[in-house]
Order: sequence, then C-alpha cells, then structure tokens
Amino acid sequence: MPCRRIQHRKLVKVVTVCDSLDYYGNEFKAIVLEFISNRSLDTWLKTGNKVGTLSLIQRLNIILDVAQALEYLHNHIEPPIVHCDIKPSNILLDEDMVAHVSDFGLAKIMSVDASRQSLGESISNGVRGSIGYLAPEYGMGAEISASGVYSYGVLVLQMLTGKEPTDAIFDGTTSLPKYVEMNYPDKLSP
Repeated sequence: MPCRRIQHRKLVKVVTVCDSLDYYGNEFKAIVLEFISNRSLDTWLKTGNKVGTLSLIQRLNIILDVAQALEYLHNHIEPPIVHCDIKPSNILLDEDMVAHVSDFGLAKIMSVDASRQSLGESISNGVRGSIGYLAPEYGMGAEISASGVYSYGVLVLQMLTGKEPTDAIFDGTTSLPKYVEMNYPDKLSP
C-alpha cells in the first residue's frame, strides 16, 4: 500500500518526498512532514521543562490518541504496519494537544496472510526499538507481531508514573513495568 494511502488524523502526514542530488553531486533524500506546533511529548514530560506540565486529563487523552493511531495501523490497513518504536520523542503534539505518531524509520510492514508473519528479514537480523521500550522477547529473537504493544505499555506507565524506562533506579535487575508491578501488587491483574 503506498504511503499516501495511509492517512489517519493521529499520524503525522507526509507532505512530500525529495530524491535529488546536492550541489556536490551527492545523493540527497528527504521526507517532508507536516509541522506540528507543540513539539514532542518528550519535551512535555522532561522534569524542569519550560513548556509546561500536562494534566492527568491531557495525559489520558494523549494515551488514547496514540492507541487510536496504533489500532489503525494494526487493524485497518492491509498489510498492517507495526511502528516498533513508540516513545515520547516519536509522539508530536499539535496546538490542541492532540498526539500524532511520527518517525516510522523502524516500522515493519506485516504480510497479509493469516499467520501475520512479517515480510522480509526476521527480527534476529536486527533489533527494532529503543532501550527501555523494546519488548524483551524481541531482544531474544522473537518475530515482530501486530499484537505486540510493549512499547506503548511502557509509554503509558511513563506518562502515569513520571519515571523513564532508562532511569538510574532501573539498574538492569528491574524495569519500569516490574517497578509498577512491585509497587502496586494488589492493584494489577495478570
């Protein structure tokens, strides 16, 4: 499916692409995206930022916006696309604080067959994702799946706890999901 057919109000729109030569004859490629005025979610979540703070309602709305974008990518286009790198720096906020998913550099286009196996190389040939947001099973060679939303879950936990998955308190023996599980053992169901 051509990129121009993938359109959703919660995805950053591609304005145009450029494939040319620069002044020195070197190949130049660029993707021009729509301008999103309120920067990335990352700038809003960082402690001591000058942008402002997000209310609980704003955080919940952003969580829902990202979920809608992922649901569209996984269930409403053929073949489905798995983003593989959902994290605050890849979520842009517009003037109304609506979240738009961006940066599809690590995305994986899935095949259309019933088994939902990925096209091309297996994940063992290259891990897709960022430290702290990468599903543990992907790091052990498991195939990428449209049902895999681990990075989205980490994003939700980060937005609700204020802790980054790479904080110093997660020294390799624990993670943000384990931290939440340990601190709320009677509040979470498996």
